[in-house]
Amino acid sequence: MQGSTDPRPVLATRRNFVRALPFRALLAVAALTAGSIAVATSSAGAAQIAAAPDISVTAVKAHLTQLQSIATANGGNRAHGRPGYLASVTYVKGLLDAAGYTTTQQSFTYNGATGYNLIADWPGGNTSNTLMIGAHLDSVTAGPGINDNGSGSAANLEVALAVARAGYQPTRHLRFGWWGAEELGLRGSTAYVNSLTTAQKSAITGYLNFDMVGSPNPGYFLYDGDNSDNTGSGPGPAGSALIEQTLADYYATIGVPTRGTDFDGRSDYGPFIAAGIPAGGIFTGAEGRKTAAQVTLWGGTAAAFDPCYHASCDTISNINDTALDRNSDAIAYAVWTLSGGGTTPTTPPTGSTVFSDTFETATGWTAGTSDTATSGLFERGTPGATTSSGVTTQLGTPAGGSYELVTGATAGASAGANDVDGGLTTILSPSITLPTGTLTLSFAWYLAYLNNATTADYFRIRVVSGTTSTTVFTQAAAASNKAAAWTTSTVNLSAYAGQTVRLEIGAADTGTASLVEAAVDNITITKS
Repeated sequence: MQGSTDPRPVLATRRNFVRALPFRALLAVAALTAGSIAVATSSAGAAQIAAAPDISVTAVKAHLTQLQSIATANGGNRAHGRPGYLASVTYVKGLLDAAGYTTTQQSFTYNGATGYNLIADWPGGNTSNTLMIGAHLDSVTAGPGINDNGSGSAANLEVALAVARAGYQPTRHLRFGWWGAEELGLRGSTAYVNSLTTAQKSAITGYLNFDMVGSPNPGYFLYDGDNSDNTGSGPGPAGSALIEQTLADYYATIGVPTRGTDFDGRSDYGPFIAAGIPAGGIFTGAEGRKTAAQVTLWGGTAAAFDPCYHASCDTISNINDTALDRNSDAIAYAVWTLSGGGTTPTTPPTGSTVFSDTFETATGWTAGTSDTATSGLFERGTPGATTSSGVTTQLGTPAGGSYELVTGATAGASAGANDVDGGLTTILSPSITLPTGTLTLSFAWYLAYLNNATTADYFRIRVVSGTTSTTVFTQAAAASNKAAAWTTSTVNLSAYAGQTVRLEIGAADTGTASLVEAAVDNITITKS
């Protein structure tokens, strides 16, 4: 997050217009014409609006845990031009692709490094009346950026997945965006807006921005769309007041007071309002200090809203769960309310993705510490094709993309080079926080061997929970030739619901010396 350090002070009570009735009861369809929002007040239309779901803070924090693991595995940050940022994009993209979104990874260049925006469109709705929801995904180089802005990115991601789980079909088209290089001056969102034609800009009739929504000493600030605070840069483009009021109405239903914060240009709404696009959003405070009056209003202490702002301590511990929970639900409320109603199909939705890894970027898998194999160790790599006497022992192509987990990626000078020898090789996933519900692990894999193998050789997958490791899938070899061929398998992981686990992929040559190769790709855990 950029710009000035002073969140808006406590001001007079917020707007009172249409306060007699909840705004949700008045809104049937939000249609923007000539830059303004026309609100239909038909009670018959309002009755058709699908209710926004409750967003699980556990699920949002599971995404934050993954972003923390990505940062830890990539130099401690997820900054522009660093591997941790691209790994973050890959994580979010994998979940959205699996949920049915149409995703676009837009590249741009800044400071000699390539940056990325991720754009995700939910099929359906009027594309000339698009509601866009955005958050920056990058951190500063000093730390992992879990509040700034993993919090907004993770909350938006879970709301997007909730749209998919519900099979929600609103009147307006829904588009989500995750921006790169915000911390270097809104570079990603600026590149995106600048890439649009005049007609494409006009089609985005509202933009919701969520940057820092889980500060440990939180305030509840809403961007001042109507300039009723009469401070700073003035009102947002026509329609911004409606966005602000919609969010304010949600907090009124849970008894949480809100205060205004100026459109001061310190986050990714900047390029949108500069293009005349209505905008709004939530902010829980950065390095500014909470006043005594704000402590009376919201609790907490007369200290920084986020003492770890832009620091190495902005980790998974730097989150206020209550604020994150409230704000995630507020995002969903705004999306469902402002998208103009819609219906929820009666057909059960497909499962939501809890964890996904295609291995196209490094996401924090680590070698086992008690392995005994002397060669052919599991690694993330691009495999070299290997054959022996006409039997393919290592495929030269992953199940998808260019990378996989494989035993000794390099083909070597002979079929017996870089295969598994001398015992067991394992590789461990980053920590995965599993929600409650029915959980299914799916993966592509193969185990290849020649007729000098024995049943003591194997491929397996274990679930590691605390100090306990349990084998959930195993395939033994045999004294016959078995060529490598990708196979997709599934395992029920519901017994681990609510736990934080790691997956351990293993392969072993534990019998007599034999030729054994194994690989795994496209690992996904879904909840249904």
